[in-house]
Amino acid sequence: MASREDFAMTDLFPQKGHDHSRCVDSALREAEKVCDAENARFTDMRRLVFSLIWKSHKAITAYELLDAIQAGGQRVQPPTVYRALEFLTQLGLIHRIESLNAYFGCDMPHHHHLGQYFICRQCGRVAEAVDEEMSNAVRKAARQVQFRIEATTIEIKGLCHDCATH
Repeated sequence: MASREDFAMTDLFPQKGHDHSRCVDSALREAEKVCDAENARFTDMRRLVFSLIWKSHKAITAYELLDAIQAGGQRVQPPTVYRALEFLTQLGLIHRIESLNAYFGCDMPHHHHLGQYFICRQCGRVAEAVDEEMSNAVRKAARQVQFRIEATTIEIKGLCHDCATH
């Protein structure tokens, strides 16, 4: 999978009609590599939750995941979904959008990064940018106040290029 640095910022939100199956296939291959490297089991449930998250470029809540799994005929309880989400988040395979209490797939799980998340308030799509200048500014500010960062979520809400032009 190409690194985020290989893309122009204008390419963060995929164009309508793009081949999304390529996104999903690539994400699954990367997830398998990360799990292998971490000696972590990519169980059927974890794979299913991961695949459902990657089904679109929108963030999805735990209960939407639960509903989708149950609609597929599996009986599963919320703790099972939450355990899968925790596993995927800890490995950096997905991110949690705090303000939406929802999750979306990370296309750079092999690269430790402080991402910035652009959330379209109209269509719900999420795009992740990695602006190293912004990340470095956050790290510098933390050092100045002797703060140890454990998690960073920078969320920017507005309209994606598709929604802004309509």
